[in-house]
Amino acid sequence: MAQKKVITYTDDVTGEESEDITKHTLLLDGAGVEIDLTSESHDRLMEVLRPYLHAKSARRVRGSVSSGGAAPKRSGTAASGSGDTAKIRAWAKENGYEVNDRGRVSAEVRSAYDKANS
Repeated sequence: MAQKKVITYTDDVTGEESEDITKHTLLLDGAGVEIDLTSESHDRLMEVLRPYLHAKSARRVRGSVSSGGAAPKRSGTAASGSGDTAKIRAWAKENGYEVNDRGRVSAEVRSAYDKANS
């Protein structure tokens, strides 16, 4: 007997099924959640968080949820920088970075974009 297993990736906010889903760990006041988002949902989240993440006195922290309240390690966290993915891709191509037309934009490219546009 043959079996076929199908894995469906779903955006936790929109319910949209996509292959472009990434897991993000968010931490606020010592409580953390993991959420699966498309790049579009991630961009919307980052747009909302941008004023708080870039506040003059904001300090970046690293750690894990189990380490007593430190921020999660990056694997696509809210602190990974952002912006509109299409704008980042266009900027990256104009500046010699190799980026795919779909899927997640690398942290290196996002960081370079953030530095160039801050």
